[in-house]
This record gives sequence, C-alpha cells and structure tokens, in this order.
Amino acid sequence: MTDTPPDRLSNDPRSPFHQPALLERGIGIRFNGNERNDVEEYCISEGWILVPAGKALDRRGRPMTIKLKGTVEARFLT
Repeated sequence: MTDTPPDRLSNDPRSPFHQPALLERGIGIRFNGNERNDVEEYCISEGWILVPAGKALDRRGRPMTIKLKGTVEARFLT
C-alpha cells in the first residue's frame, strides 16, 4: 500500500469507490481547513465531500447526505 490516500473513497459498501482495506487504516479528512469526522465519501480532485444531513433518513433507511464543495485534504491516520 502507498502512503497517499486515493483520490476518491466511500464508506458505502455498494459504491464502486469502497475499499475496506484502506478504511481499516483510518482516513483523516480536512475540509476547508477544519478536521471532519462525519464524511461519508470524498473526492479530492473535484473538491467535494458527502456528509449526513442531520438525522434524516431516506426511504431505504440510509442517512440522507449533502454535498459540500471546497478544499479537501485526505491523510492516513495510522
């Protein structure tokens, strides 16, 4: 494995960008200069993150998300 996180990564196992081995290492996300712990998915090159929209759930019981645009920096925690 490399020491640079992938450009795009998702927590959702149904996503094609889900990589369990990388998620086990732990990923830290800095968004617009602030550390975020609630990121569901991110893309560094496009500059966005998906975060839960409060406690709202969709009709399948998954949390609803909103896309925030800005500067995204990812790093491995371990």
